[in-house]
Amino acid sequence: MRLSGDPATPATARPSDAERVRSVLAAAHSMTVVVDGVHHEVRHLDGSDVLGRLHLHPAAPAAGEPGLPLPDERPAIRLEFTDVAPTPVRDRVRARVTVLGRLLTPYSADGHAEAGDSTCVEYGRAVLETAEGTAYIGLEELDRARPDPLAPYEAGMLTHLLDDHPELVTLLLRLVRPAPPAAVVRALPLALDRYGITLRLEERRGHRDVRLPFPSPLDDVEQSGAQIQALLSAARRRSHRNTLPA
Repeated sequence: MRLSGDPATPATARPSDAERVRSVLAAAHSMTVVVDGVHHEVRHLDGSDVLGRLHLHPAAPAAGEPGLPLPDERPAIRLEFTDVAPTPVRDRVRARVTVLGRLLTPYSADGHAEAGDSTCVEYGRAVLETAEGTAYIGLEELDRARPDPLAPYEAGMLTHLLDDHPELVTLLLRLVRPAPPAAVVRALPLALDRYGITLRLEERRGHRDVRLPFPSPLDDVEQSGAQIQALLSAARRRSHRNTLPA
């Protein structure tokens, strides 16, 4: 999808799988930690990047590193995250992220490292599950990726748009191609990232998601206002109006 008459970004421009994982971890407020089959619920992460509390290490040689237990003696650890849309759309779970590995530092019953403020994990892989399918991310790919600059602010920005400016969501529908059919009964903002905004178009039965790309990707959150205004200006220039039935 391109925005006719405006500098445009291809509709396919979107975060990579590794970027999505980093963004989910950066914005997470809770997680489930499973150590050797025992579940710990960790809450109140304050939206700080979980990777700031974890040291991810590549897999050790089969014989083990000096001073460390052999790999099969290290307890398995699984970190589970659920990415939930901040707006009241149908099927609110947008993604699930699981980080798998082996624990290198002792872990307490409340889900924190017993020694120091960080936990060392021998990284196995990260698994990203979305409606589009399942992706597996290695350590080098995860290290190269960066969280989306909007990730910590996305929930507040989308709820503000929906609660305080619902008419702007309707305005953005002018950019949807093909035009939404009459069967659409509700449109809600679903996601916001450095490449654009995603709307969920709900029908009486089922729904579909449409991406509206920004003219260019953002580098920081301060650029979001200008890019959103560019989308709204393009929408106002469209001759037709998309309205939803009451």
